[in-house]
Amino acid sequence: MWFEDQMNSGERVGLPWKCLVTFLRVSTSKSARRSPLTMDEALAHVQDWLDWDMVWTPEPTDRHAQIMAGLLKPLARSNLVEDAHIATLAIEHGLTLCSADIDFRMFPGLRLLNPLE
Repeated sequence: MWFEDQMNSGERVGLPWKCLVTFLRVSTSKSARRSPLTMDEALAHVQDWLDWDMVWTPEPTDRHAQIMAGLLKPLARSNLVEDAHIATLAIEHGLTLCSADIDFRMFPGLRLLNPLE
C-alpha cells in the first residue's frame, strides 16, 4: 500500500492536523464507508502515525495568510478554502502534497503527487 510505503521510507512525512481530523471524520462515517471504523480505532491510527519518528505536523508560518490569499483570489471559490489551506502548508514548507483530489491541480506552485496514478 502506498501510504505504508511512505511511512516506511525513512523520509519525513508531514501530516497536517486538518488531514488527520478529516481522516477521523471520514473513516468513522457510515455514509462514507461500508464498514466505518469506531472512533477508538480511528484515534488509534492517528496516534500510531504521530508516534512515528519521521512524522510531523506542519504548522502555518508567518507567510501562510499571504500565500493562501494568492492561491484563493484568482479562483474566488469558497469550496476550495480548505484545500487552499492544505496546499499553502505544502508550499510554505517546500513539501509535495500527495492527494488524488484533482482540485489541488488548480493551485500554481504546488508540487502534487497522485498516489493512485
